[in-house]
Amino acid sequence: MHKKTVFSGIQASGHLHLGNYLGAIRNWKAMQEEYSNYFCVVDLHTITVPQDPIELKTNIREVAGLLIAAGLDEAHSVVFVQSKVRAHSELAWILNCVTPMGWLHRMTQFKEKSEKQKEEVSVGLFAYPVLQAADILLYDAHLVPVGADQKQHVELCRDIAQRFNHRYGEVFVLPDALIPPVGGRVMGLINPEKKMSKSEEKQEDSIFLLDTPDQIRSKIKRATTDSSKEIVFDQQRPGINNLLTIYQLLTGDNREQIEAHFEGKNYKVLKEDLAEVVIESLRPLQEKYALLTGDNNYLDQLLSRGAERAEAQAEAKIHQVTVSMGLR
Repeated sequence: MHKKTVFSGIQASGHLHLGNYLGAIRNWKAMQEEYSNYFCVVDLHTITVPQDPIELKTNIREVAGLLIAAGLDEAHSVVFVQSKVRAHSELAWILNCVTPMGWLHRMTQFKEKSEKQKEEVSVGLFAYPVLQAADILLYDAHLVPVGADQKQHVELCRDIAQRFNHRYGEVFVLPDALIPPVGGRVMGLINPEKKMSKSEEKQEDSIFLLDTPDQIRSKIKRATTDSSKEIVFDQQRPGINNLLTIYQLLTGDNREQIEAHFEGKNYKVLKEDLAEVVIESLRPLQEKYALLTGDNNYLDQLLSRGAERAEAQAEAKIHQVTVSMGLR
């Protein structure tokens, strides 16, 4: 039997953090043998908001290196950089021509991001979900691992695919969102009401995957807690709940075991224990990343092979699309 295909992407804006790893990348690694996988550094999505060219180039390599260091294996997964496969841009334009503007006006994330940029908001940011649909549809993806906040984008992708298929024949597979189990959401250390962020302005709020042990200890030491003393899971106490959630996700212990472990102990002990768990959990990834990036040619070769494999599938799909439309 043929394996189902999975597609997912991650932006190259800012540094990857613990939330990216626990909420997405680790899950990709765990399921990669079960599916046929395409994992992409979506640099074309990244430029929908202004980027410094030098920083962007550095971030693209860093993100790609971290994905491979985290265990994405070319034996099971195609790892590549989006802009190296030009069919993404070509299909995005084609899909723009069949997508009603009204559908895009309803997208929640555009409303949120455009509020910050006002009149400076780009057409690219508005059409971002169409490019995302092109990413998915190029590879006949059956499943798209996303957080709950991205489910709307996968639903839009299905709508676009159905509209295209209705006009031009059965060209695209209709994908489904693959939502991770509840409990995988990592919140900010300082503001546990919001998700951990890659934003450079909130560095103390996030544990980045390449943070040193001292940086990790310092950040967790400053993490928000509360005035209670009992160390238990409680969504009404977001700071403590977040620290315990991170501990649970990294150790694999259940809630009862964790609460028993910290019974009668104070927040200082919780933070010290959590810091060491994070440090040791990230150590293998950081060591592999250092090896990967110590030889630039090796990483380049891995990404080049990934792009070639992705391009073979993408070009075949573009040919099918353009033939169905009468473009060739």
